[in-house]
Amino acid sequence: MVFLIFGDIVGRIGREAIKRMLPDLRSVFKPDLVIANAENLAHGTGASIKTIEEMRTAGVNIFTSGNHIFDRKDAVHIFEDSSLSQVVLRPANYPPKTMGQGWTVVENKEKTILILNLMGRVFFNQHFDDPFRIANQLIDEHPADFVLIDLHAEATSEKSTFGLYLDGRATVVWGTHTHVPTADERLLPKGTAYITDIGMSGGMNGSIGVQYEAVRDLFLNQRPVSFEVIEHGMCEINAILVHAEDGQSTHIERIRRMIEIE
Repeated sequence: MVFLIFGDIVGRIGREAIKRMLPDLRSVFKPDLVIANAENLAHGTGASIKTIEEMRTAGVNIFTSGNHIFDRKDAVHIFEDSSLSQVVLRPANYPPKTMGQGWTVVENKEKTILILNLMGRVFFNQHFDDPFRIANQLIDEHPADFVLIDLHAEATSEKSTFGLYLDGRATVVWGTHTHVPTADERLLPKGTAYITDIGMSGGMNGSIGVQYEAVRDLFLNQRPVSFEVIEHGMCEINAILVHAEDGQSTHIERIRRMIEIE
């Protein structure tokens, strides 16, 4: 089984880059499943039905998310849409009655694939449930041939500990949220493919996908500012490619591409 997994897609520039590059990546790597984080899909904050459908047409199969997924009113429409409720995930460790769900099971080549979406807790103001416990619970409740987990988290220590904690139980554990790719992709001792953060698909010449000037002013003046997502220019695309057999990973590699978006 081959999995192609993207980190946070940031705004129009990220969507355009995916639309242009994903067909070639599919042709070369022939993934059985393509996953992307939709946390910043619609102008850098949350997602909409329009932007989700745009990425589905481009070739993305499943969407994970994070702490910004409910920042837009559109989230209500996404999770009320029966055709999207099994395709777009919100973190599973949100409160139990939160709309949407944090896991889904898909079938491919007569195998079942469980995809989990979880939030880290370090450095976040929200009070999420324990991702370690919730991951164990969902893996037990939904036995599958392959288990794929996106931990949307800030702290590298939390992500790396989470990966080792689930080594041998999960096929792939990857981090999202920081928009910065880490160079620690590896196969853990018991067969789990792991990377601390895949990185983003978004504008390069700014601060993690947004215009540099506003972020500069925030640091210099310590006053609230409005962030503007980079809309054109050089865009980076970050992903991982994972090969797996019998529930364990046999190969992981980082994929990084650049493309100019007008």
